[in-house]
Amino acid sequence: RSNAGEAMAWSESVDAVLANKEGLAAFRTFLKSEFSEENVEFWLACEDFKKTKSSTKIASKAQKIYSDFIEADAPKEINIDFHTKNDISQNISEPTLSCFDAAQGSVYSLMAKDSFPRFLRSEVYKELVKKHRDGNQKRWLPFL
Repeated sequence: RSNAGEAMAWSESVDAVLANKEGLAAFRTFLKSEFSEENVEFWLACEDFKKTKSSTKIASKAQKIYSDFIEADAPKEINIDFHTKNDISQNISEPTLSCFDAAQGSVYSLMAKDSFPRFLRSEVYKELVKKHRDGNQKRWLPFL
């Protein structure tokens, strides 16, 4: 795929943006402008956490995610419902690789339904597409 084609593909799904280094960087920049970058940071932390092999690392990474994103007044506290937060709090002393799945799912859903459509209308995204289009001369981009 050409770069312009890649930038166009990002409009198809939040997954395409999250899986692409440049798309992810642009999405993060956009979320920062909306003061909600903790969502993508939490999602990325969970993706990294699920790849953890060592049981000691599982415990320490889980604790870090918990203290950074979940506990009350965490520095990057994410907006999740009480039940999800409560489940995590009760199980954090013996974390499993799936202990953040519900929270990650709800943050993903929030990004996909709420932040992502605004991202596609944002100047950050339009600039990115324009940069790729200019490098690729006169591509027709129907979503701009």
